[in-house]
Amino acid sequence: MSKKPGAGEKTFAFQDDRLLVCFTPDPRLPRLGEIPAAEPAGELQERFSKARSSDCVWARLPENAPLPEGMSLVPLREAWGLLGEEAFLEAGRARQILDWIQETNFCGRCGKRMRDHATEGARTCQSCGLTVYPTVSPAIIVAVEREGKLLLARSPHFPKGRYSVLAGFVEPGETLEQAVVREVLEEVSVRVKEIRYFGSQPWPFPHSLMVGFSAAWESGEICVDGKEIEDAGWFAPEEFPEIPPPLSISRRLIDDFTRRNRNEN
Repeated sequence: MSKKPGAGEKTFAFQDDRLLVCFTPDPRLPRLGEIPAAEPAGELQERFSKARSSDCVWARLPENAPLPEGMSLVPLREAWGLLGEEAFLEAGRARQILDWIQETNFCGRCGKRMRDHATEGARTCQSCGLTVYPTVSPAIIVAVEREGKLLLARSPHFPKGRYSVLAGFVEPGETLEQAVVREVLEEVSVRVKEIRYFGSQPWPFPHSLMVGFSAAWESGEICVDGKEIEDAGWFAPEEFPEIPPPLSISRRLIDDFTRRNRNEN
């Protein structure tokens, strides 16, 4: 039997891809009892949180539901700055699973109705038996270093003036390290060596797992592909252009390079 959420529990309430935040007096998660229109996803949350202690509720807000006074819907990216890292990560987890449930009402193989799996965090087709699990797309992100400088690149999708380290999705049949080599070569025509694991970060835009690495330049000069990357260069810390905000693993990689470079000097 699923636990019935209490009115005082903190709630991650989503309307499409936006999160409900209470701004009175300071930004915080609303309590369930403060959101009359909320539709808690109690059974769903319980199936996916058996090994996680949580004092929060996942919920959906109907499209035209009135917002309680003092509350607004904000893009998920803003949750980090407003609510902190822990809330951002849990909000990302909730949104990904809520979206996945809505996207798997029907079987992708035969088109028939899907149902929740009896014992696992999955969905099963009632007709052909296909079982699907929440989508997680692994992607590498890598800080490439050369003689005290860091390779930073600009995607045409970035905010104006922003540069970051290189990243890309892992392809079927390749290791994470092979993906690092391929992505850097494809995007900027540089070969890398000494690939080292750095860390990882779930990234709910829409359902990635970012796996971070550092690497050293081996050969080649920068020549951008003109599609994924429109500009790139080698930068010392004092030469950095605008870089990503602190919420991302890309910034952690850049900050790690900066700390080590300063220590060496």
